[in-house]
Amino acid sequence: MKQIIQSFKSGETVLEEVPAPKVRKGHVLIKTTRSLVSIGTERMLVEFGRANMLQKARQQPDRVKQVLTKIKTEGLKPTLTAVFNKLGQPLPLGYCNVGKVIAVGDSVTDFKTGDRVASNGQHAEFVCVPKNLCAHIPDNVSDDEAAFTVIGSIGLQGIRLCDPQLGETIVVVGLGLIGLITAELLVANGCRVIGIDLDANKIEIAKKKGIIAINPWDGANTVKLVTELTDGAGADGVIITASAKTDEIIADAAKMSRKRGRIILVGVVGLNISRADFYEKELTFQVSCSYGPGRYDDSYEKAGIDYPLPYVRWTEQRNFKALLQTISSGRLEVKSLITERVPLSEYQKIYSNISSGSSIASILEYPEDSNPADTVNITSGPFAPGKGGIGIIGAGNFTAMTMLPALASVGAPLYTIASASGLTGTSLAKKYKIGNSTTDYKSLLNDPAIDLVMITTRHNEHAHMAAECLSAGKHVFVEKPLALSREELDNVLAAYNGTRTLTVGFNRRFSPHMQRVKQLVGSAQMNVVATMNAGNIPANVWVHDLKTGGGRIVGEACHYMDLITFLTGSKIKAVCMNAMGENPQANTDNASILLQYENGSTGVINYFANGSKAYSKERIEVYAQERTIITDNFMVTEGFGTKGFSKLKTNLDKGHNAQFRLLVERVKNGGAPLIPMDEIVNTTLASFAAIESLMTREWVAVK
Repeated sequence: MKQIIQSFKSGETVLEEVPAPKVRKGHVLIKTTRSLVSIGTERMLVEFGRANMLQKARQQPDRVKQVLTKIKTEGLKPTLTAVFNKLGQPLPLGYCNVGKVIAVGDSVTDFKTGDRVASNGQHAEFVCVPKNLCAHIPDNVSDDEAAFTVIGSIGLQGIRLCDPQLGETIVVVGLGLIGLITAELLVANGCRVIGIDLDANKIEIAKKKGIIAINPWDGANTVKLVTELTDGAGADGVIITASAKTDEIIADAAKMSRKRGRIILVGVVGLNISRADFYEKELTFQVSCSYGPGRYDDSYEKAGIDYPLPYVRWTEQRNFKALLQTISSGRLEVKSLITERVPLSEYQKIYSNISSGSSIASILEYPEDSNPADTVNITSGPFAPGKGGIGIIGAGNFTAMTMLPALASVGAPLYTIASASGLTGTSLAKKYKIGNSTTDYKSLLNDPAIDLVMITTRHNEHAHMAAECLSAGKHVFVEKPLALSREELDNVLAAYNGTRTLTVGFNRRFSPHMQRVKQLVGSAQMNVVATMNAGNIPANVWVHDLKTGGGRIVGEACHYMDLITFLTGSKIKAVCMNAMGENPQANTDNASILLQYENGSTGVINYFANGSKAYSKERIEVYAQERTIITDNFMVTEGFGTKGFSKLKTNLDKGHNAQFRLLVERVKNGGAPLIPMDEIVNTTLASFAAIESLMTREWVAVK
């Protein structure tokens, strides 16, 4: 299928050939008929992509600070690699989509095949959209009109926050697409509306819709004019839909408001607010968040859990429905806002001139004869079976920034990459010369050219995918963790028969620093202290969800359990975990874990999320035989009491390259597993035991 993407690296806007998405649970698969180009938002993204590196840095000073901090802690080369990889990731454009449902996922009951729907899908021939971000289109609303649903809901949410009353005077600053829709909805609500914009064409459109339209470039003093039109009282509310860096807009909004007036920001403007203006009038200021309640809430948008209507009257989806009903009733007329209709194949007619600002609404028209192919061939010439062909499931940050560069450096035969959306997988396939990009990961299981499947999806998919691949006779690499529960682990073990290897991404043991430490301490009893300055991750991110990410102990601290097992040469027999705060069970990312080993060694894992990013992220201390060895951030290892060894210094090296090199060699040439299976199982069970210990406040045996 075809999809429009923006490259932040080259600045190009491209119509890319990518695999069509597969329908997922709680989602609907839509064949697109129309999509609307959001001139304001998309112009900003396109212009950012076209800017040079210095201009990009000036636009994002906070990101520059993050980069400088990362250079200090991890070094210049890894940081630059990460930055350029991030810039190289394609960004899909668009969020105003109309089409017909061609498939529905499990748990979807409100939609069926053949339904016409509006959604926040992208500019693509096929989109897979969560059910709560779709709405049925009334029969008397055309596809062109329905394409305004999502962008119109942005303005509608701003109106809801302003809470206008019949007869009030509301000023709309910025008469672009969102501003014009906002103003017309306010007129339909019985308000007197004053619109302000610098574009004469938009001023004329606004006047035809019953809006008092003012162009400051005509010499009008907007503050005085609004004051005069309200008999000296000032506007009851001001909704800012403009996009500009100046602070003048917010200052004028305050000056033209009445006492105790409301100011709502929908657009993007400078926010150096004068306290005097707001203090004297007791003004209310609020920023509107996109389409409404539910936005950026994964439980609503992705899991499909709706907010109860009696308590949250207007959600994203309910705003979509209300907007469509308003168009259907004739109270909102949007056809006159359409500047141009362009076939998808001629998309550059829009994007090549997007910076001119002359268009109000551009509609993309999609071909009727497109079909949802789930695989795209990137390069010709398949790899011969039995030669170590590799398939990858997952195209996220770890795959893009760590795994693929390492595999490419050793000439690994990369055959197919599978990703949920198809876009990220296709981008990586082109960059690393991978044969095929697909959205159907099961095609890898049936491909005789693929000997090794590497799984880097979200944590809740690791176990069942690993079991499927093992049952299909494939070698498997799965990024940690292997499983999120004992039941999932048992399912993997049931599929594992020893004829194919299973490797988990416990890379730290392969670092040259840990390899050297192991040589220095041998197999003696030892004490190991591993400290992870993990950094804070917001509570709403999926890694904290026990069903999806398993939490940070199961999902990440398992690295250190495996590492200490490697160093001690023994397995964990018991675990005790404690966390910070009055309710430690709810604070698993600020915790200390004690480990007892079968050979008498002990381990301590300090996993902290409340430290400074300016400090090293990882520190390993080993105490044995009157020797002390300290590894700082896998860049410097120092030995004390270690005859013949004082220091090892490298670039940041956590062992990824070595692990992937050895893995590729093993798949091609055979040999022992990289990590013994009993150690993988022991580490996985120990991570479960840590959580159990936290809940019971007792030592828990690992068995």
